[in-house]
Amino acid sequence: MMDLVARVRELRPELSANGFRADAEGTDVADNMRLIAEAGLHRLTVPAEFGGLWDGGPWGALRATVESIVEVSAADGSTGQCWSATVLVARQLFMSDLPCETRRQLAGELLRDGRRLVSSASEAGGTGPVTAVRAPGGIVINGTKTFNTNSGGGGRDLLHVRFLLEGEPHQALVRLDDPGLTAAHDWDNMGQRGTESQTITYRDVFVPDGWHLTPPAIDPYLLSAVMLTHAALLQGLGEGAHEAAVGYLRAVGRSSMPKFAGALEDPLLHRQLGEMSSELAAARALLLSVAAEIEAGGADPAEVGVRGFRSKVASTAAGLRVSSRIHDLTGGRGTANRYRFDRYWRNARAFASHDSLDAKMAFIGAYEVSGSLPDLADYLAV
Repeated sequence: MMDLVARVRELRPELSANGFRADAEGTDVADNMRLIAEAGLHRLTVPAEFGGLWDGGPWGALRATVESIVEVSAADGSTGQCWSATVLVARQLFMSDLPCETRRQLAGELLRDGRRLVSSASEAGGTGPVTAVRAPGGIVINGTKTFNTNSGGGGRDLLHVRFLLEGEPHQALVRLDDPGLTAAHDWDNMGQRGTESQTITYRDVFVPDGWHLTPPAIDPYLLSAVMLTHAALLQGLGEGAHEAAVGYLRAVGRSSMPKFAGALEDPLLHRQLGEMSSELAAARALLLSVAAEIEAGGADPAEVGVRGFRSKVASTAAGLRVSSRIHDLTGGRGTANRYRFDRYWRNARAFASHDSLDAKMAFIGAYEVSGSLPDLADYLAV
């Protein structure tokens, strides 16, 4: 599995160049998602029984999967978010009670075709809940989802849509080329511009039996695992910004003051770089240790849940601080659009704004005072 992570690390220059263009143009990261698929990374999203590398329980290969998100995100934040969307949706689907035949077909499409998976869940700012009714041989879905990261690939890629069926939560898989779908192409944000997190409307979309399901019981480690995928994205953005700054300093040789001949002789730059790399290293260590703990199983879900929240806080804080300080290192010339170093902070800030870091820290503090997990719904929109 670590061979796959190493392969992604080798691809980072190409992934970064493609991400640079996607950010500048606000276009989908299709080239990068193709490279990821060709590198065999989808083997981490498929259980061993269907030909993948995920073995040993529902969270097998989680550490390598989380590390792959870090490496992809260090190259490009939008690609990292699209990859993590596929990772999370795949985990949930293979842990569900979808028919074995459906899961086997899905595994084949992931491994053979590099199929992309979309979490079609958010209705924030929309017109109301997405609903479905039963029909002969399946169900029919109507409504609007306002946030559909990773939907820019189109074609036979799959939306994992959540909705109400007879007043109860339900889920389904819908192809992006379904004629009943309307994609708004309205994603034009400051950061994560290549994620195509657009609005999608469902109009009388038929889903056959075998491709919809009642949500499974929530796995006790799911919340922490979700936090880790978020943390991995911010961790990668921080590491990517740090690497870009070091590369620039080596190439240009600037110093913070005229008294220093260049970056090699400048202790102020050295101190800043050392502080940044130490913050990132500490956050990465926590991230991977929690991932390994979940993968091994047997740990107290409450404590692991809080550790997942701590990891999200640590990696988000490190990613934001390092990406926001990149121009302290690169100076005025480093603000040129030909470098586009600002994309690291824009991407980190856009993703970190998704939900409140203060709320997560309050959640952690409440656990420490009470000794038990507080009600998540009091802290986050779920």
